[in-house]
Amino acid sequence: MGRITELLDIAHTRSQTQSWPYAGALLPHEAYELLQIAPGTRLIDVRSRAELELNGTLPDAVHVEWQSWPGWVPNPHFLAQLAQATDPESLLIFICRSGPRSHRAATACSDAGRGSCYNVLEGIEGDLNKATGHRNELNGWKQRGLPWSQN
Repeated sequence: MGRITELLDIAHTRSQTQSWPYAGALLPHEAYELLQIAPGTRLIDVRSRAELELNGTLPDAVHVEWQSWPGWVPNPHFLAQLAQATDPESLLIFICRSGPRSHRAATACSDAGRGSCYNVLEGIEGDLNKATGHRNELNGWKQRGLPWSQN
């Protein structure tokens, strides 16, 4: 079994265990590895434009807002914008700040009939450390030392 298959199988098992409707759930380092070795894989950053400006961007990510700031207004054109920005055969990996919005985006995409939708657990900034009130301390893309840049 090749490494791509191994990573996708792990992600699929996580998703099945939780009864999530999308193809799989990846940890940040697994998502990054897939982006490096699986041709055509696209990272879909669903954070708001404000978050990109304040908290940085991920290299080569496609940005399609799930909700807009201020007011966290849902993007009614999300699926159409995603379809315009990606190949229909691409493996899509959705990411947000900490996981819930990318979960909803991957679910919506899967429900719309698109296969190969994966969610990044922990997101970019990870879970909130309740002891300190901060993110980026327990887990997440940044905490794991994966590439990102501040605008």
